[in-house]
Amino acid sequence: MEKIQKYNQEEDTLDIRRFLFRLLSNWHWIVISFIISMVCAYLINRYTQPIYQLSAEVIVKDDIGSGIENLIPGADLFKSKKNIQNEIEILQSYSLNSKVLKELDFGITYIGIGRSGFKETRMYNTSPITVQLDTTDINQENFPIHITILSGKQYLLELDGNYDYKKVLNFGEKFEHPNFHFRIFLINKENYVFSEKMSNRYYFIINNFNNLVNEYCNNLTIEAGNKKGSVLVLTIQGYNAQQDADYLNKLCETYLKTGLEEKNQYALNSLSFLDKQLQNVKDSLSINENNLQNFEIANRIIDIDKQGSTISEHLEKYSTGKDLLEMQIKYFNYLLDYVQKKTDFKDIVSPSMMGMNEVVLNTLISELGKLYSEKINMGFSAKENNPALNMLNNEIKETRNSLIENINNNLKSINLTIDDLDSKLNGVEADISKLPDTESKLFKLKRKFKINDDFYAFLLEKRVLAGISIASNLPDNKILEKAHSENAVKIKPKVSYTYLISLILGLLFPIVIIYVVDFLDNKIKDKTDIEKNTSVPIVGSIGHNSAQSDIPVFDNPKSSLSESFRGLRTNLQYLLREVDKKVIIITSSISGEGKTFCAINLSAIISMSDKKTLLVGLDLRKPRLHKIFNVSNDKGLSTFLIEKNTFDEIIIETNVPNMYITVSGPVPPNPAELMETKQMDLFFELARKRFDYIIMDTPPVAIVTDALLLTKYSDTNIFVVRQDYSVKEILKILEDVYTRRDNKNFGILVNDVVVKAYYSYGYGYGYSYTYGYGYGYGYGYGLGMGYYNDDPKPMTFWEKVRTTIFKET
Repeated sequence: MEKIQKYNQEEDTLDIRRFLFRLLSNWHWIVISFIISMVCAYLINRYTQPIYQLSAEVIVKDDIGSGIENLIPGADLFKSKKNIQNEIEILQSYSLNSKVLKELDFGITYIGIGRSGFKETRMYNTSPITVQLDTTDINQENFPIHITILSGKQYLLELDGNYDYKKVLNFGEKFEHPNFHFRIFLINKENYVFSEKMSNRYYFIINNFNNLVNEYCNNLTIEAGNKKGSVLVLTIQGYNAQQDADYLNKLCETYLKTGLEEKNQYALNSLSFLDKQLQNVKDSLSINENNLQNFEIANRIIDIDKQGSTISEHLEKYSTGKDLLEMQIKYFNYLLDYVQKKTDFKDIVSPSMMGMNEVVLNTLISELGKLYSEKINMGFSAKENNPALNMLNNEIKETRNSLIENINNNLKSINLTIDDLDSKLNGVEADISKLPDTESKLFKLKRKFKINDDFYAFLLEKRVLAGISIASNLPDNKILEKAHSENAVKIKPKVSYTYLISLILGLLFPIVIIYVVDFLDNKIKDKTDIEKNTSVPIVGSIGHNSAQSDIPVFDNPKSSLSESFRGLRTNLQYLLREVDKKVIIITSSISGEGKTFCAINLSAIISMSDKKTLLVGLDLRKPRLHKIFNVSNDKGLSTFLIEKNTFDEIIIETNVPNMYITVSGPVPPNPAELMETKQMDLFFELARKRFDYIIMDTPPVAIVTDALLLTKYSDTNIFVVRQDYSVKEILKILEDVYTRRDNKNFGILVNDVVVKAYYSYGYGYGYSYTYGYGYGYGYGYGLGMGYYNDDPKPMTFWEKVRTTIFKET
């Protein structure tokens, strides 16, 4: 037990040493795995389609304007600070990217196939063919259509999958199929050189626009250049650097263009509104002007008196004021309808354009515009039930209600003012009616002309300012650095990284496999496995029997196998020191461990030392001894136990001097009961008197209990285990029997030891066991030294190195 505890304490160290031996003994698998991994790395680097990464940079300006705010009142009404995160969401939005891809010719993807058929190259502006789709008919999307150029005039078209279609066509000829309608042209047909050394194989895919937009949106990465700065870095990865560069540059251009269009929308809406009003006023002005001129010519009017001049001034003043107020009513009605029906403030006309500079009204419109702008920006990233979005919606609702209330109050105030002006105009009309008829008509004509002329000048001035706003506007943002295909970085495959990973995996994979196999293998491999699991001593080890003989110790006495049995014979002398100690049990856990082989050859080697030996076949259930010695099994131990034969009748002499056997005899129905009869006691009593040694070949203990029943007759019990065959669990059972029964006359015999195991593990059985217990002398001869007829081959250089480095201390 102390030895088991010792080995448990040193288990980690010994396991590492053993594992290193396992690796060294399987070095060829590691080399093979390394070579395979390097070949795989080469193939990956050679045939994987490269993926490139490139970037562009955009500056998002916060508060820099064009200065037009100083020219037109209200031009900064809806101007707000840019939010970096919102601008990132805009750049990655589906709407913006769909505009970009509509302008780019990305509808068809062309791919070239290498001569090996493995490597594919994404082609952009380098494809020798171009496809012209019939957009009026069906063309299946996301389906590869293979093309093989046969000459400068013809090509082979193939449709794989369920279609299994092949056809030779001329370039430019229309291809018609239930799911495809297109023409294929050869680019630069006059200068195209066909070569059979080239692959000449291509395929193209008609892309689904929606999937294409989503693919680019998902593949686009946008990050702020630094935490405090406003530089956005746009990065994309793809198979063709030039194609991705064109995409990034077009995205930046469209982003700036869209921002400028939104910025100009205010001035454009104002222009549209002013043009409509100008057209109406212009028509009225022209009519009034003609009427005035015709009246003056017809009546030959040169001047009017002072009283008429005063009346004219009052009439012009009140009429002009009333017309302006009526224009404001039109605007307020427009504004009220806009606020109630619209969900944004992009198209609104500023009150300042109508000459209204009321602080509260302008503040409410400006605040509402900013809130709507903030809501649009938040909509790119916020979900529907976002608390911040809900709060913003509530704030918009309250501001809009306040604005509607302010508009209604202004309308009431204007209507009161108009009523007052109407009263004053009625007084002026009364004064005019007192004038002569000609002057009265002239006043009326001049009044209408003057009102329209002043209002036309007012509208024309506002239109000029709106035009200046459009002409002077510049984009708020700026492209800092365009994407250049020359600056693209190949990120996949990374040659050195691929080789490094392959090297690690190539070395690690076989090591892990060897470790797992060794960990899961519960077979007895070496001396350490035995000493870890049981305190039963090892009495010897038997090498592998490569001969055809069942009794090699007799047929080839100078073999190393014979010497291992001599070592076992010597060790048994230490266990059977007293004269009357002469009965040995040979057993094992299961069949196939060499129990009978060891019993026969141990009996033979003892008898060859001039000792009269009896080998008893006690495996009554599965007799085998008679077959090996080629004798009859009609009478044997079973017939003696039932008193059918005498002791002398079941003793058979063999051709080995001093060696006798007793075979099992016919298989009885009750073997265990027979072994507990008095006849069994009589058998061993007679055998002890007549023979120097008695060796019992018993059944396996893991199958039947016969061997345990016979231990009362034995002086020592030899348990046979077979290298790389017997399981470790049986050693624990043996330890339990050894400890619980307090029977110290137990020993383990290791069978079928392969000499190479010694060099593989450093603990290989070989003949080192006998040396380890100090009983035999097999160790010195176990290494060969030219003594035995079957000496092992000389150790190789690596075997010597492993033995020297890892030899047992």
